[in-house]
Amino acid sequence: MPKRVLQGVVVSDKQDKTVVVKVERRFAHPVLTKIIRRSKNYQAHDAENTWKVGDNVSIEETVPISKTKRWVVIAGTSAKGAGASAE
Repeated sequence: MPKRVLQGVVVSDKQDKTVVVKVERRFAHPVLTKIIRRSKNYQAHDAENTWKVGDNVSIEETVPISKTKRWVVIAGTSAKGAGASAE
């Protein structure tokens, strides 16, 4: 079974080696056919503390790393420009 990959925006980077990623999904309401947005926050492992608030990242499902972390950041783009800035 393949691992799930989700895309979202980093909303918090205050924890060490962890970022909080907001993933938004859109779907049509089954009766009203109106497009609805739902979002969910995921805690993802960021080993080098590379990603900052506002960065677009892709996260991949993995084995449990801690009580709340089951995702790891695999790629992304910095909010300032292309690629991650390791400042």
